[in-house]
Amino acid sequence: MQGSSMAANSSIPTPIYSDLRLNLRSFNPLFMNFRILPPLKLSSRRNFSIKNAVSDQKLQDTISMLLDITVNFDTGFYAAVLVTGPENSFAPDPESVAASIKYHAEFTPSFSPAQFELPKAFFATAESVRDMLIINWNVTYELYQKTNVKQAYYLSMEFLQGRALLNAIGNLELTGAYAEALRKLGYNLEAVAEQEPDPALGNGGLGRLASCFLDSLATLNYPAWGYGLRYKYGLFKQTITKDGQEEVAENWLEMGNPWEIVRNDVSYPVKFYGKVITRPDGTKEWAGGEDIKAVAYDVPIPGYKTKTTINLRLWSTKVPSELFDLRAFNAGEHAKAFEAMTNAEKICYILYPGDETLEGKTLRLKQQYTLCSASLQDIIAHFEKRSGHPVNWEEFPEKVAVQMNDTHPTLCIPELIRILMDVKGIVAQSLSFSDLSSRTVAYTNHTVLPEALEKWSLELIETLLPRHVEIIKLIDEELINTIIAEYGIKDLGLLQEKLKQMRIIDNIELPASVLELLVKPQNGSIMTPTVEDEAPSKNEPLEEKESSEALEEPVELKDETEVLSVDQKQQPDFKPDPNLPKAIRMANLCVVGGHAVNGVAEIHSEIVKNDVFNDFYQLWPEKFQNKTNGVTPRRWIRFCNPALSKIITKWTGSDDWILKTEKLAVLKKFADNLELQSEWREAKRINKLKVADFLKEKTGYLVNPDAMFDVQVKRIHEYKRQLLNILGIVYRYKKMKEMTSEERAVRYVPRVCIFGGKAFSTYVQAKRIVKFITDVAATVNNDSEIGDLLKVVFVPDYNVSVAEVLIPGSELSQHISTAGMEASGTSNMKFAMNGCMLIGTLDGANVEIREEVGEDNFFLFGVEAHEVAGLRKERAEGKFVPDPRFEEVKEFVRSGVFGTYNYDVLMGSLEGNEGYGRADYFLVGKDFPSYIECQEKVDEAYRDQKKWTRMSILNTASSYKFSSDRTIHQYARDIWGIEPAILP
Repeated sequence: MQGSSMAANSSIPTPIYSDLRLNLRSFNPLFMNFRILPPLKLSSRRNFSIKNAVSDQKLQDTISMLLDITVNFDTGFYAAVLVTGPENSFAPDPESVAASIKYHAEFTPSFSPAQFELPKAFFATAESVRDMLIINWNVTYELYQKTNVKQAYYLSMEFLQGRALLNAIGNLELTGAYAEALRKLGYNLEAVAEQEPDPALGNGGLGRLASCFLDSLATLNYPAWGYGLRYKYGLFKQTITKDGQEEVAENWLEMGNPWEIVRNDVSYPVKFYGKVITRPDGTKEWAGGEDIKAVAYDVPIPGYKTKTTINLRLWSTKVPSELFDLRAFNAGEHAKAFEAMTNAEKICYILYPGDETLEGKTLRLKQQYTLCSASLQDIIAHFEKRSGHPVNWEEFPEKVAVQMNDTHPTLCIPELIRILMDVKGIVAQSLSFSDLSSRTVAYTNHTVLPEALEKWSLELIETLLPRHVEIIKLIDEELINTIIAEYGIKDLGLLQEKLKQMRIIDNIELPASVLELLVKPQNGSIMTPTVEDEAPSKNEPLEEKESSEALEEPVELKDETEVLSVDQKQQPDFKPDPNLPKAIRMANLCVVGGHAVNGVAEIHSEIVKNDVFNDFYQLWPEKFQNKTNGVTPRRWIRFCNPALSKIITKWTGSDDWILKTEKLAVLKKFADNLELQSEWREAKRINKLKVADFLKEKTGYLVNPDAMFDVQVKRIHEYKRQLLNILGIVYRYKKMKEMTSEERAVRYVPRVCIFGGKAFSTYVQAKRIVKFITDVAATVNNDSEIGDLLKVVFVPDYNVSVAEVLIPGSELSQHISTAGMEASGTSNMKFAMNGCMLIGTLDGANVEIREEVGEDNFFLFGVEAHEVAGLRKERAEGKFVPDPRFEEVKEFVRSGVFGTYNYDVLMGSLEGNEGYGRADYFLVGKDFPSYIECQEKVDEAYRDQKKWTRMSILNTASSYKFSSDRTIHQYARDIWGIEPAILP
């Protein structure tokens, strides 16, 4: 049984340095300036002091100089606090840091001992930093164990972390010490940091948001962990060739990851397929099938100016070695020999494997279930460990908060119920929405796109996870009863519509208990309610209403060919449509099975309430909240933009703004100060020079740092409208070509237009857009007539590290999605924080950014969200009249000026009135005129550098709302119910 394995094969992790012999044999010089002390009394258990156990006096004296360790053998933990005197602060000098780096280069080597080159320097440096993180990590965990605080667990399929070295030493306030230490060793800190590959654990805003949240959780001392999957090959590494985007596997783990620690003692069984067995006592057991093992890899997440270091636990999948079929291998059947191992390991190969085949769909579902099952088993193990015996399961929601980041972790809901019901035996078969699961789990919605609201084939889930489908059907039946209790059975048309929109399992028969209320058993006719009918009370069980009291006798049909009356024809039959698939709607399950649903920007949350989940909002308005996204100011100003950070600190009077971003508002009163404006422009130029060097290195293109740097970096998608941007550039280029050089210089501000982002490997239209951008770049950048007046650059393999270069040097950033289609966005916040002007629609967080920075400091264009549906209808009716400038630019593209590639399909998507891939669904043509006119206003503003700099200062000064610290405080207060746990 899965539950017994869970208990046998898992344990609470022990500290990495609990091996005393290692500590005695090799001392890290970094620890010469602190002692390790027991800040938490763990009762009067037997303690052991290393100094007292060593007989050699010289060694004992050495240990006395270095450290004082107290080990508690009963728990397997040691408690530690970093100290160098009365203030309990640890600040090693460059000499001890350098000695620590050399120590790791020699004693924990990943490279040959002959040389000390940059890759080796990075690993040794990272391992030196990790030593300090582990100490704080262990103490943080010990605090949670001892105080048994309520803890939040953030489950996400993506964590787009970025490089960790500079962030870690920055949070530890050791940047100066490490820079000097590496200089003594012959290296530059930035050059060493660049050796670190970006962890390939995410793709876009979803994963970057999750990582910002972890940084804020640690910084604000909230008890929390993150859970994800350890993808071996990530999404893909993007290369740009003459054919456009090509994909190769990521290699981020090729040389190992110095930040992660495998927890071989923390693993859990995960089952697929099999069958459900009913035991003699009526309880259920999921038996047989395919079993794999999820193994924990832990990554420390340090907070800023705090000892709190929380955990990101990533799961990797495998099977025991005995499942390698040695007989088949020796018989030459190598693929068969590896089959079980391959099936397990491939679950964590790729982020978002292609799902156009049954195999791809199955693999994605396995990924999602692995994340949910392993994480929940681990969470429950923590709860049981902290609770002692006997475990009071009623306290589970008071100690555990599970946040589902989008619909990918939806299976948490039935999995938690399965474990509690089948494994722990504490939940009855009759479920209600106030049970342990629904009070524990909450859901963040990240999309309003219908195709992104996941639906899974019922047949597929039933095959792969048979017990979970049984549980989902119970939840679905409970939901149906709740809907009937709310709306009654007088208006069967209304009831049918509510069930159609709200049911978790789409297009299946109603449960028999419900059909009894609506259908006469003898012939299946729909009952017609009388005027006196009353809806069942919410507080009255449905079965207590006898159908004879509530309903008239149905009208019976003499035979199947009898002509029905008009009223009878209008009665719904509640039968599934045999032509439509049966599916489980994951978003509906999230809403029903959780206690809170939040959007990620004010406009998005309103769309969620009034459109996407309106039926649920009418039923449970108290569930719905807004939590506008945020980004960490540590990574996204302090560490990636030191030149600007120095200026902010000078003019606000301290560096308190890093933790209290509301202090950025102080800059507003200096926005017209000429000295500040001069310093501000100089900082921007420093960053632009870095961007210019970076573009030359990555693409070979030379750009003028005095031109405006105009940037759009985000996942390539039609709704994000990179196509609108590049068509605007094409229009600009065409008009330039029609002018003399003198006219161009007067009319246009020099621009470098920078794109970055990945198109999903099977998203053909998005890949056409990438190809189009690169073709335009090849033509424009080699046009000697245009020269530096216009350059177009597509940066390959956009990731966090690329963003950390581009964002500080950007002057205009494009956030131009079709109104109402972007949930929030977070890159817009990063650009605004760094003093970059935004051009955009009233979509996502743009709305709130514009409110904060002021209408005069945001370049607005385009239709609004409430207009979109009407405009699409107008288009379908053939009433849309395109602007002549839009027709002109499409004709120019088709002329062949950008090469021989046939762009008819791409341009055709913007034409016609209906049909798949036609009719300009994302309103590029509608918004094109206002877009190019808005770009003219951008040029005009940029010519006045004093005005532009003032706008830039006000963007930074007004961006304080968009710190993820604010967002996390709101989640902690309104959804999770957790309090800070501060280390002494």
